[in-house]
Amino acid sequence: MLVVQTVVHPARGPTRQERPMKVDLKRELPTYTARRGRFDVVTVPPLWFLMVDGHGDPNTAPAYRDALASLYPLAYALKFLSKIEVGRDYAVMPLEALWWADDLATFTSARDKSRWDWTLMILVPDWLGPGHVEAARAKVRSKGGAPVLDEVRRERLDEGLCVQTLHVGPYDDEGPVLADLHDRFVPEQGLRPTGKHHEIYLSDPRRADPARLRTILRQPVAPA
Repeated sequence: MLVVQTVVHPARGPTRQERPMKVDLKRELPTYTARRGRFDVVTVPPLWFLMVDGHGDPNTAPAYRDALASLYPLAYALKFLSKIEVGRDYAVMPLEALWWADDLATFTSARDKSRWDWTLMILVPDWLGPGHVEAARAKVRSKGGAPVLDEVRRERLDEGLCVQTLHVGPYDDEGPVLADLHDRFVPEQGLRPTGKHHEIYLSDPRRADPARLRTILRQPVAPA
């Protein structure tokens, strides 16, 4: 929203009152909150993301580092483009990931990360289209340092009915929670898993104590 009543001195540029109000999409989308110790059945609306795919252990795979080094610059370039050229500002959303493997045990009891496939994602507002993404991509490309920039795509994800919970603690402690979700709660509700395991990282692992990391764990489901 722009305030247009204020007269701006031409030498100073727009005042603070005239700048776009920053939208926090986490507050506007109720499925970006979850409760610790509870599984909730929710309906997730169709949303647009920047996405990039890869395979392997996120702690050691070069592909994972390259994906992060390309996804974040594009997400921030798109945010600044929206603010300056579209007149709509927003907070860059947290990192998310879809995870899958041929054997579900690699996520629960086995935790064999080398066998994981993944899609890293950052949600973007629906008012930004393919042209905006390509303009932002061109700006990032001109600066260099984004090794898989051309592999990042804008894609719509429609998960629909899901079960989710808030996990607090290290990522490697998720196994028992996921096993409880899949082996007990989902069947008890007359549901079955359908899509890929989805994680939303509400904490920055570079700054937060591992014991206080907050992660939404989400599983798309359908009636059994």
